[in-house]
Amino acid sequence: MQYIILKYLITAGVVVLISEFAKRSDKLGGLIAALPMVTVLTLIWLYVEHQPTSKIANHAYYTFWYVLPTLPMFLIFPYLLPKWGFVLSLIACVILTLVVFLLFAIVMKQFGVDLL
Repeated sequence: MQYIILKYLITAGVVVLISEFAKRSDKLGGLIAALPMVTVLTLIWLYVEHQPTSKIANHAYYTFWYVLPTLPMFLIFPYLLPKWGFVLSLIACVILTLVVFLLFAIVMKQFGVDLL
């Protein structure tokens, strides 16, 4: 149980650290947030928990493919935010990401990459 609590504390600490950097500098916060911190932590936790290397490799592989359709959200959100406000912009971006992901998955299936 202590291990899980430590795991949560470290993971939450990374998120808090990123948000604190973002408060002080948009560019530095964005740069740090763009680093795949969550993925790196996940890979570390999987390794520490003695998961098979195939499981760890698959996580990295699918993370790559799942990141690509999320990228348009980061271009649309700053555009929508002043026009629609935070909540509507975020909802619209989540819906956009789901649609882009679905279309992306359909296209990638033609190349042998099964994302669904």
